[in-house]
Amino acid sequence: MSQPALFTPLKLRHLELANRIVVAPMCQYSAQDGCMNDWHLMHLGNLAQSGAGLLTIEASAVSPEGRITYGDVGLYDDATEAAMARVLDHIRRYSRIPVAIQLSHAGRKASCDVPWQGGAPLPIDHVNGWQTQAPSAVPYDGRSSTPTALDAAGLVQVRDAFAAAALRAGRLGLDAVQIHVAHGYLLHEFLSPLSNHRDDQYGGSLENRARFPLEVFDTVRASFTSDRPVTLRISATDWVDGGFTLEEAVEFSRMAEARGVDAIHVSSAGLHPDQKIPVGPGYQVPLARAVKAAVSIPVVAVGMITEPSHAEAIIANGDADMIALARTILYDPRWPWHAAAALGGQVEAANQYLRCQPAQHRNLFKG
Repeated sequence: MSQPALFTPLKLRHLELANRIVVAPMCQYSAQDGCMNDWHLMHLGNLAQSGAGLLTIEASAVSPEGRITYGDVGLYDDATEAAMARVLDHIRRYSRIPVAIQLSHAGRKASCDVPWQGGAPLPIDHVNGWQTQAPSAVPYDGRSSTPTALDAAGLVQVRDAFAAAALRAGRLGLDAVQIHVAHGYLLHEFLSPLSNHRDDQYGGSLENRARFPLEVFDTVRASFTSDRPVTLRISATDWVDGGFTLEEAVEFSRMAEARGVDAIHVSSAGLHPDQKIPVGPGYQVPLARAVKAAVSIPVVAVGMITEPSHAEAIIANGDADMIALARTILYDPRWPWHAAAALGGQVEAANQYLRCQPAQHRNLFKG
């Protein structure tokens, strides 16, 4: 039997992925002062045994004010680096899965409460709140405080924060960096005309709106280990009239490829409260397909991909090169095992788990 497309290897620079399944970055809102703790050790340790080809650490803020909530993970000082090192050391003791990190700045969507407390924006004078930053002084919605528009010095400060975080990621031995340019956070805010009202070289045309996200990529690429990949996650549409469009996302992806981006993870939305999203199985796959048709670098599809046969079809049909799982793999942390069993593929499992291999799937685990 031929190897399922979903379980064929893929190479990004010098990083070898055993299969095309990516554990997407998923915020846990459980850090203290940006520092990972035992929750992250349990959560990521569990996913490190999933059999996926790549595990991505949740959105990790490059500065304290870049956190979505006061519970967000950061990588912006020695304490946050040391806390992440502890978690990574424990994971690596028992798993060979490559680990990436998503570096992020939440922009005007920062300073919020954690989701299980309602997730509402917190005012500046709240004990867990702070002044937000954005391309322009345009709040996300009527509940949000008005962000400070980044001036020239502020832009340099943000770029330098991404560079410093990339250096820390390299010291930690992380296998890849993903830059968060999606879901309405700072770099996406620069791309969308709904949030970027600037009249300088960073506003107006798509070339200008793309300038700062691409400058951030340049500084991350220069700061991170040269033989390891740096990728982007984008929102390919705002799903709002007058917002960032798929056509612009395709052109931005071409710009990113020309700068040396190694892969593009295609998501959508998050920029504006009026978004109208046609949610359904694989609803974002057409967006990934459009980007893939325009670039020669690998493209990742994400969004309500729950069935192994669907994931296999996405890869086999050439709609994307990888699929990313978020809520699906939170619900079923062994989804790659079950997909391999269903499709006739193989996954790597820890020695402690080898005896659980079902009798009807005796070739499930790699020898």
